[in-house]
Amino acid sequence: MLAEVLTQLVIVISILLPIAIAVFIGRKRLARTRAEWRTRLRDVAPAIAVLLIVLLINRLARQRAPRLSREIGLHLTSELYNIEGEFILLFQSIATPETTAYFSLIYIYGYTFLLLFPPIAYFTLSETRTFRRLLTAYALNYVIGLVLYIFVIAYGPRNLMPAEVAETMLFDTNPQYRYLTREVNSNTNVFPSLHTSLSATVATFAAMTRSTFPKWFPVAVVLAASVAISTMFLGIHWGIDVVGGLLLAALCVTLSDRFVGRWSISEELSERYPQFEDRFPWVDRDE
Repeated sequence: MLAEVLTQLVIVISILLPIAIAVFIGRKRLARTRAEWRTRLRDVAPAIAVLLIVLLINRLARQRAPRLSREIGLHLTSELYNIEGEFILLFQSIATPETTAYFSLIYIYGYTFLLLFPPIAYFTLSETRTFRRLLTAYALNYVIGLVLYIFVIAYGPRNLMPAEVAETMLFDTNPQYRYLTREVNSNTNVFPSLHTSLSATVATFAAMTRSTFPKWFPVAVVLAASVAISTMFLGIHWGIDVVGGLLLAALCVTLSDRFVGRWSISEELSERYPQFEDRFPWVDRDE
């Protein structure tokens, strides 16, 4: 079943990405990228390597983190419920077969697309700092999120209030998705909502680059908002988890600005060896 779900996910994303590339990036920028991709790749390779290492560590740690979390973590499910109450049940008022289908698709397919398209788009920019900042922000989300998941033990609404949220539970309406989500998450990993934090991170970068990708900005904001709402609509996260995810996104975007230098390797080489400047044609080009 996992293979079937992954196949469906790959097919959907394989359809969406080319459409997005054609609509939001355009031929001119793609043509320039084809001419410069090797040099850009050398420039962004460290950021890619860091993110891949973080994802690998995150993957390995997720298998061992629950045991460590049980030993040192704080059980906060009751506290979250006492603070928030039954806030997420407000979404029952908009629960219909159509809205349930929409938010289920957004939670799985929309979220995946939202994370995969921006690296492609920002790689097509002649300046590589935006790309490097995005990947750094992704890595920070996963690192900080993992630490919080270890120290905070909390079950989502679907575990505490199954009767009330049953109508819109993701796994009740789409049981096949359980095989996918359990590969990357645990039912005690709800604070903060990484779906929200990563989606908000993408939306923030879309806002920062809206003059370059004007068509992408509103799409990214709508998708990011839909992802955040879907986590509550489907009974996966508390509203507090979503707020935590928004704060985490703000922190990661801010830190990415500090961690990623305002210069690139290629620009540094161009300044140090001006006699070879013609080998760095991608430097200082306007988009």
